[in-house]
Amino acid sequence: GDARVRGQTGVVSERRGSYPFIDFRLLNNTTLSGEIGTKKKVKRLLSFQRYFHASRLLRGIVPQASLYLLDEDYLGQARHMLSKVGMWDFDIFLFDRLTNGNSLVTLLCHLFNVHGLIHHFQLDMVTLHRFFVMVQEDYHSQNPYHNAVHAADVTQAMHCYLREPKLASFLTPADVMLGLLAAAAHDVDHPGVNQPFLIKTKHHLASLYQNVSVLENHHWRSTIGMLRESQLLAHLPKEVTQDIEQQLGSLILATDINRQNEFLIRLKSHLDNQDLRLEDAQDRHFMLQIALKCADICNPCRVWDLSKQWSERVCEEFYRQGDLEQKFELEISPLCNQQKDTVPSIQIGFMTYIVEPLFERWAQFTGNTPLSENMLNHLRRNKAKWRSLLHKQHSSSRSNDHSGQVTGSQEQTLNEEETP
Repeated sequence: GDARVRGQTGVVSERRGSYPFIDFRLLNNTTLSGEIGTKKKVKRLLSFQRYFHASRLLRGIVPQASLYLLDEDYLGQARHMLSKVGMWDFDIFLFDRLTNGNSLVTLLCHLFNVHGLIHHFQLDMVTLHRFFVMVQEDYHSQNPYHNAVHAADVTQAMHCYLREPKLASFLTPADVMLGLLAAAAHDVDHPGVNQPFLIKTKHHLASLYQNVSVLENHHWRSTIGMLRESQLLAHLPKEVTQDIEQQLGSLILATDINRQNEFLIRLKSHLDNQDLRLEDAQDRHFMLQIALKCADICNPCRVWDLSKQWSERVCEEFYRQGDLEQKFELEISPLCNQQKDTVPSIQIGFMTYIVEPLFERWAQFTGNTPLSENMLNHLRRNKAKWRSLLHKQHSSSRSNDHSGQVTGSQEQTLNEEETP
């Protein structure tokens, strides 16, 4: 069920979905509005266990999910879309609607079949499906951005990158499976707030991981817990499963945006020195890390209609955190102030300082393939559209305010964009 458990009772291992999250429906409940108003109360809310299904194994309850195996029960339109799953204009929002909210499970079943992973690793299809359902259910559907649809979008992008000729010819089945699993689970059980929020509210996970890659460590550990609980890989030798678990961790931890420069510097060095040897498992793993980083932040490289939806969703999640911080008299985090941080200014900064440097290097690695060129073209066009929208906002604010003042973040972005 969807019931929630309060307080410190019945502590559940982090193994499965025990990440306590901010339930905005709970916070907005008028019956509680009078009794919630201190930082202490925020900490108490953050300590709630998430859903009863997190401990369903302890209660002996097996999730009831329809078993749609591969092509048999797909809707015609969803099946048609899967035939074009390698196309960059794949509309994950439409696919999610066609699969009745099961885009991640449906996509993973298809891709594991397409890549021959079920046969190669002798995976039990029923067990595999149940594992995928566990992963999908452990995402928070009320998050505007960090939800199962985002995971499906990243997985579809990873599939496209795994097919790039420069990489594909060297990949082993283990590499492909690791890439897809890491993409699918890289944000599992994300609470909809960022690491600084967890640190300043003294959340127990921040203490557990000593304020370092807090969310990414939790995503990884939760994934390992689900893998072990599902027994999906129980038939493989122990050393193989241990290696898979460690490599999954290395991939998921690479998505920490705080490590962006670390990976860019290393990639630039490899490309400049032309010393990447993809026959070497270590170099292949590094490029899988880069591929996952690209897939995780590829939204600005999608067609405008899809890119704009993702941009609005991620900013909505930022603003929710900012509203929460304001409500409990905490300092509002960067990018989370809806009054000052506009969607265009946030996106232009993100594209300029995070996305462009990474994707330009990725294009250099792939040899400027059609996909890489397509992504960079979308990125440039989308950035130009956001810049145009920002100038319209600027003009509108000047017409409404005779002093012609704009917010600090807008002014900074405008200055950056207009500097030759």
